[in-house]
Amino acid sequence: MLRRLGRLFRYALAGLVVLALVVVVLAWLSTGHFAAFGGKPDPARLKASPEFVDGRFQNLEETHLMSARRWFWALKEQVFGKQMRAPVCPPPVMKDAAARLATPPATGLRVTWLGHSTTLVEIDGAAVLTDPIWSERASPSTWVGPKRFHAPPVAIEALPHLDAVVVSHEHYDHLDEMTVRALAARGMPFHVPLGIGAHLRAWGVPEAQIVEHDWWQDATLPGGVRLVSTPSRHFNGRLPWRTGALWTSWSIVGPRHRVFFSGDTGPTESLREVARREGPFDVALIEIGQWNAAWGDIHLGPVGALDAFERSGAKVLIPIHWSTFVLAYHDWSEPAETLVTEAAKRGAAVQTPMLGEPLEPLATPRPKTRAWWRDYPPIAARCP
Repeated sequence: MLRRLGRLFRYALAGLVVLALVVVVLAWLSTGHFAAFGGKPDPARLKASPEFVDGRFQNLEETHLMSARRWFWALKEQVFGKQMRAPVCPPPVMKDAAARLATPPATGLRVTWLGHSTTLVEIDGAAVLTDPIWSERASPSTWVGPKRFHAPPVAIEALPHLDAVVVSHEHYDHLDEMTVRALAARGMPFHVPLGIGAHLRAWGVPEAQIVEHDWWQDATLPGGVRLVSTPSRHFNGRLPWRTGALWTSWSIVGPRHRVFFSGDTGPTESLREVARREGPFDVALIEIGQWNAAWGDIHLGPVGALDAFERSGAKVLIPIHWSTFVLAYHDWSEPAETLVTEAAKRGAAVQTPMLGEPLEPLATPRPKTRAWWRDYPPIAARCP
């Protein structure tokens, strides 16, 4: 009996070893030989930051990613939730976006939302691209992971000249290896939080194209537009056992116009200081989607976005971080619907452009956007 149990144990152990090897090989193949995980930041560079305490970066407010009770609730919601997390029809995309972008903005400020947190900000003669992701999946793997709902509105090769690419943090839906390599090949300069430079170097980006920022550090682009790394409330990691990079929001400050880009963030009073030092902002690009109350310290959601908008003191809110990937457990259009409903109650100026729709938010008369997601019913047979 004991011999039989011993053989069964050895067989089971051998099976587990084989399975583990298969998983490792498949991961190696689907992540470009693990290249997608990026590089390891230099600890000396991180320790120089006042935000780096006890071996990791810290938020200004005490932050909890998720309690055990909330983790269990979120797991239950993930498995048993009935939400329509992805649209049955691809969201509408502005088909002539590249042609429209060929003409400079008449007002000096134009924002084109390209999906998730990727936006093209044209401000006072400069062009800045935020958190670019053109890949099919927000994942280190090309085989598995969240798959995008829609094609990018503009091909990378059709983008206008860029003066800078800014990255808010190292999560896969904001820092994408394929996209970074493609943009770097065009000579684009990258402005990133501390630690992310290691990923870019691992992907072959020349040192001359990398500028790393701690909070409140800035750089000036040709024409006088400043990029300022400003505090946010989030977390890091591409691999859980690596010392991760800093996370940040960005203030894009021109001679005539100012734009705030939230990246990923939870509620933070630091926005008032950002507004005082770098405002007044004309536009705030703030995350509204792929959130859950279980991680309310690190994501805003639509109501939190309106609170953050009020703290920023901006004139117009344009929502980002929704309608491209499934990363949470809500209906795909719920964040936008909640946002515009609550904004009407507060009298907040919100504009909701279509994907790829170049928008000059300060044009006269003020441009009107519509709730375009309402045109897409939950029945595939009725797709427009």
